[in-house]
Amino acid sequence: MTNSTEFFALDTNDLPWETRSHPRLPAPIFRKLLHTDEETGVLFQLVRYPRGVVNPDHTHPCAHAMYVLEGTLVTHQGRFGPGAFVWFPEGEVMSHGATADGDVTVLLVSNKPFSIQYVE
Repeated sequence: MTNSTEFFALDTNDLPWETRSHPRLPAPIFRKLLHTDEETGVLFQLVRYPRGVVNPDHTHPCAHAMYVLEGTLVTHQGRFGPGAFVWFPEGEVMSHGATADGDVTVLLVSNKPFSIQYVE
């Protein structure tokens, strides 16, 4: 990961997957943090949800997009395959993850600092 203000390039194949666990998730998800802008909080990361893992109802204090690279992203609004660009507005109650059929990998980009609040 880098937070540089200068040019850089990463080979994401060389980056290890970080395991991300939370009591609300039925199993860990995985990420590769690519870049965070220290001034704005803009974030770029690869996220992989294993088969059948869906992040339950939650909100974020930021808008974010997911660009589907592999698999099918299942959300509260439908299913989206490779090449789909999915936009989640700030504060929207949402759920998203992988179908029961297989893993999904997305490029996630947020427009400011990223955090998650689960809906009770």
